Amino acid sequence: MAQGPATGDVKTPPPPPATPGRPPGQRAGMFATLASRPMRTVLWWQALATLAGATLGAGLSGRAAALSAALGGGITVASTVAYALVLGIGGKATAGASVVTMLRAEGAKILVIFAGLWWAMTRVPGIRPLPMFATFVVTVLLFRVAFLARD
Repeated sequence: MAQGPATGDVKTPPPPPATPGRPPGQRAGMFATLASRPMRTVLWWQALATLAGATLGAGLSGRAAALSAALGGGITVASTVAYALVLGIGGKATAGASVVTMLRAEGAKILVIFAGLWWAMTRVPGIRPLPMFATFVVTVLLFRVAFLARD
């Protein structure tokens, strides 16, 4: 006796869940990942840490330290946005496609970080390395907050 989809054939995959406002099988778009709760949480914490670093730098060493700390945190925020955008446009249909997408997103993030640090260290006059790198490291570590935020 042949079993069809109505009788529970295990070879027939279940239909994809319906997403409001989007036809089934269509990608969410590159801004969907950026608008997700984990990414919003990470960006919020990174922005707060950047503001705290700039405020601390201004209080301890003046305007140049505040600008340096703001640049350090801003580089991380920009790299997180690049990561989310590349993650949003990549394929996720299979496990392999997901891994490739995540590697591309990490590559984009690293490229933004290197470009931002190079630009800040070579093109910004009066940069203070300690406040910049301290804020940069704190904000990079806050990227792990995404794992704690549920969507």
